[in-house]
Amino acid sequence: MLNRLLKPELRYARRMARTARWDRPLGGVLDRANAFASMLFVDHGIFRVIYLNRHRVTDRFWRAAQPTPAQLRAIARRGIRTIINLRGGRDYGSWPLERDACAAAGLSLKEFVLRSREAPDKETLFAARDLLADLEYPVLVHCKSGADRAGFMAALFLIIAENKPVAQAKRQLSARYGHFRFAKTGILDAFLDLYAREGEAKGIDFFTWVEQHYDPEQLKRDFKTRFWSDMMVDRLLKRE
Repeated sequence: MLNRLLKPELRYARRMARTARWDRPLGGVLDRANAFASMLFVDHGIFRVIYLNRHRVTDRFWRAAQPTPAQLRAIARRGIRTIINLRGGRDYGSWPLERDACAAAGLSLKEFVLRSREAPDKETLFAARDLLADLEYPVLVHCKSGADRAGFMAALFLIIAENKPVAQAKRQLSARYGHFRFAKTGILDAFLDLYAREGEAKGIDFFTWVEQHYDPEQLKRDFKTRFWSDMMVDRLLKRE
């Protein structure tokens, strides 16, 4: 809360300091203990120890919240070969712990930035296609909570790689996983609804529609949220 009251340049400087702290190799026992404390109590990982929000989408594709090192070892034992981190930030001890755990378990770790409160841009959608075509499967994708970005990536996987209808893909953005479509995160639902209505219903291929018809700025102008849903997601649940 106090961070929101700071000037933008000060907030930026504080974030850069956090990134510099964690975007480096971990040292000894104390360094790792601090990383675990950051993961559990600053990054809210204590809740994910209890419930990882992990689900199988297909035999090749799983989704989850940010895993701990122990959970990553268990994931590797299940036969997962690749982890995709969708968070796009290295502000917490979760990052170096994940990086080291993946290396130790023989997991390939990929970073792919998705935003949960913005209309997906065309470059990101085409980059997702390229990423999904060049992975060692099975894979597990995760964001912080496993609700929004992980759900959207799972939906893209079903549409792009599995050629599934949008109605089936949209089930990955559901209250079952903790997703709220009437908050800012609902812009992801609005994007899929838009393609279903203006692309799929007219027999237009997904990427043909993205390239020739999709307007992210128009989607942002048209999308409306509900105040209490925003409060729930942003303030109470502390989603990224």
